[in-house]
Amino acid sequence: MWFAYAVGAAFFFGLRGILYQWTSQRTINRDLMFIGVYISSAILVLIINLFVNQIWSNEVWFGVLMGVFSFLANTFLYKGYAVGRASVIAFFSGLTPVIVVLLAALLWAEKLSPVQLVGFCIIILSLLIIRYKRDLQEGTYQGWQFGLLAIIFYSFTDLSSKQALLNGVSILPLLTLMFATSSILFSGAFLINFSGQRPFSIQVGINKQREIVNRWTLSKTLCLGIGVGLVNVLAMVLKLAAFNNGVTGVVSAIIALSVVVVLLYARFYLKESMSRTEMCGVIIAIIGIIVVKWM
Repeated sequence: MWFAYAVGAAFFFGLRGILYQWTSQRTINRDLMFIGVYISSAILVLIINLFVNQIWSNEVWFGVLMGVFSFLANTFLYKGYAVGRASVIAFFSGLTPVIVVLLAALLWAEKLSPVQLVGFCIIILSLLIIRYKRDLQEGTYQGWQFGLLAIIFYSFTDLSSKQALLNGVSILPLLTLMFATSSILFSGAFLINFSGQRPFSIQVGINKQREIVNRWTLSKTLCLGIGVGLVNVLAMVLKLAAFNNGVTGVVSAIIALSVVVVLLYARFYLKESMSRTEMCGVIIAIIGIIVVKWM
């Protein structure tokens, strides 16, 4: 079942990526949107747990670490997109599963079988092919340091999730604390920005806060974040369910294929052209999934 959970998580993370792509084309305060995403996610999993009644154990504090790491990863990712080439940052973010599989082997002596190793390498190759752009070939690497920090903290998010599950923490309480922590941090970033200080997070599409607020009201932005939050909950629940039973590095690699969902959306809905390199990457990704599942 872990494979089905991982594929499902990849789909919903891809859907979340599509929504993020849509918002990037509009003058939206990203901090405020993330507040809506994480607050709605926290409330939803809390309500679900009222019926499921999963136990709140002492180790649930891992959710705080996950929330902090998630906030930092998103912050550095958008900082990288602001100051550097998008392709450079995307290229680095595709390397997250590599760090995860290496640290999983170091922390828990988790090893891949020969077939899993082949499938893992194929999937990573497909990610790098899909994300490899002309900017990298031209030697423009500005913003790479933020991309590197982003993948480190994304990796820490995955690893802290796995460690929490190994300690017997229930999924819903863990996610509640994670989402609540991220909500507090993004709220702080939003208040700092609104007070007129230099923001630590990135605003997309426009520089002046007043213009952003005039075009997208607070309530409208929060409602958008709530909608994205529903998708986010599905993605995270499936992700943790996959981590709970699957090999950490392989699960992380499969979930990273959410970029394929975004790519297909861009091709068939936005009618953007797909290069031969990108098509080759998608085909290789499918081969990698087949190897992991059926060989």
